[in-house]
Amino acid sequence: MPDFFYEALDAFGKKVSGTISGGTRAAAIEHVYEKGLHPISIEESSKPTEPVAEKKLFSRTIPQSAVETFIRQLANLLTAGVPLGRSLEIVIRETTHPAANRTWNEIRNDVMGGSSLANALAKWPKTFSPVYVAMVRGGEAGGFLNLVLEQIADFRAREEALAGRVKAALIYPAILAVLSFGVLLFMLVFFIPRFTNIFADFGGSLPQLTLIIVGFSKFLVRYGIFFLILAIIAGITVKKALSLEKGRRVYERISLKTPMLGRLLSRFAMVRFCRMLGTLLSAGVPLVNALTIARESIGNFTLSDTVSIASENVKSGSSLARGLGTSTHLFPPAVVEMVAISEESGNLDKELIRISSAYEGDLERQLRMLVAVLEPLLLFIMAAIVGTVVIGMLLPIFTLQDLVR
Repeated sequence: MPDFFYEALDAFGKKVSGTISGGTRAAAIEHVYEKGLHPISIEESSKPTEPVAEKKLFSRTIPQSAVETFIRQLANLLTAGVPLGRSLEIVIRETTHPAANRTWNEIRNDVMGGSSLANALAKWPKTFSPVYVAMVRGGEAGGFLNLVLEQIADFRAREEALAGRVKAALIYPAILAVLSFGVLLFMLVFFIPRFTNIFADFGGSLPQLTLIIVGFSKFLVRYGIFFLILAIIAGITVKKALSLEKGRRVYERISLKTPMLGRLLSRFAMVRFCRMLGTLLSAGVPLVNALTIARESIGNFTLSDTVSIASENVKSGSSLARGLGTSTHLFPPAVVEMVAISEESGNLDKELIRISSAYEGDLERQLRMLVAVLEPLLLFIMAAIVGTVVIGMLLPIFTLQDLVR
């Protein structure tokens, strides 16, 4: 039987600790209460050794689908009137993913030990973001935890669906670009060096275009490995720079100024912000706190600065619409006007969710337009480059008779 190490407060508020031998965690918690103590934490002090093969399975990476299932099942059970502790046990019993099962167990143990669900979830920031923890905390304080969990599950589902549509729309242009680069690299490194050997035996002067292509091919074959090393170093440097706020801001400013792409990024950020802010407000989170939390969901430092200004204006007594109106590249005038009207009518949360749904459709249309432009553009560029190389290598054939003479 396992032993449990506990920390608790006595009647005078003094912190005490000890060990309880045998039994279950629930029995250990009950034993602490029987001593007249208030438990702070109860942890199993001796656990059975896990086989090596099983330890590899207990990865801390939990798929997003498992998180969404956890939240939705928990919301359904709470709505049906099942107590929180019992609901967690049921969800754990139905979880098959090893890492998720282990994490849900630890969350259940924290809740059974007297912790709030929000505090238990906050210990796993990679699985439950601060945004979701804040919503759960508001739901627990307001007594509508089940509704908040349903909102989180719906929000995650819509976010995943939107991100999936973005990836699906861009995957074909990305594959086309990779194939184009691969074909060009194969021709320059493997095809052209063998092709040029044919003309080397005949002597004579080659056309200027052919000489340029052959020279570039020889240069790439001779120094290509150095360029590959430089490309790897540059990639690592860029990745490190993007991990810093200064480098990320430079990248974001360039992206936002790129035609079509900048508008697409702004719309995506606005949809996420409006949906998150509306969900937080409907969960009972105060507007100022909701603005601070929703700002994190934008995922863009440059655009987040705009929301920070709006948040400061709200703190000083100004309306939300006036604060959002200072950034027309993120919030169009139509959106600002709708927010202003909804503030006066008192249904800001519902209007923000409606705005996000409406502009989500607009975002999909822009994605389709972007893909419609990228596909023929990439095809044209690929055809132009490959065609130029092929023509350059075929030109000497037309003068082959002269070269033979």
